Order: sequence, then C-alpha cells, then structure tokens
Amino acid sequence: MAVVLAIGVALSIAGLVLLLNLFGAGDGVIRRVTSRDLGSLPPGFAASKRGFRIYAVLVIAVGVLCLGLAATTWLLPLGAAMLVAGAITFGIASMVAIAGEVETARSQKR
Repeated sequence: MAVVLAIGVALSIAGLVLLLNLFGAGDGVIRRVTSRDLGSLPPGFAASKRGFRIYAVLVIAVGVLCLGLAATTWLLPLGAAMLVAGAITFGIASMVAIAGEVETARSQKR
C-alpha cells in the first residue's frame, strides 16, 4: 500500500500545483501541451483556463481515490470517505469535462 499512498500523494500535489497555477505551472502546461494540435485534432477544452481547471480537478480526484485506498488499511471509515469523495468528484468533473469538450468541438466546426 505504500506505493498506492505515494501515487496518491504525488497526484494530489501535482493536481493542486496545476489547479492553483503555482510557479506558473498551469500556464506552462497550457502553453506547451494542451494548446497544441494533436495530429488531426485541434486544441480542445483543456486549452482553456476553465477546461484546464476541470482536468486538474480530475487529477486531484484520482489522487484522493489512491489516498483513500491506502487509508483503508489504517482507518477504514476515513479511507471509505475518501474513496467516495474521490469517486463523486471524478464523476462530476468527468461530466463537466465531456460537456466542455463537446461545446468546444461544436464551436470549432462553425
């Protein structure tokens, strides 16, 4: 479980750094990664500030899921609560991301 804990901590920290744009990390990723074409696909929802924040929340949610899984070995109620919180956050953020990607794709076709 130590590996799962380490992955959870790393993902949670990375997601927070991107979400809060610490040291300009979020802007750098948007500029260097998400705003570029991916073959035949134009930049999508993640190239916008709103979209990037949603994807950062998804990274945090996966980190919380991993932390919850690791925490079940120490304190089951806390681990279960973290698993539920991470899963709900992931589900809601996924729906928002999909809607944003569809909206972005439709606006680029016009």
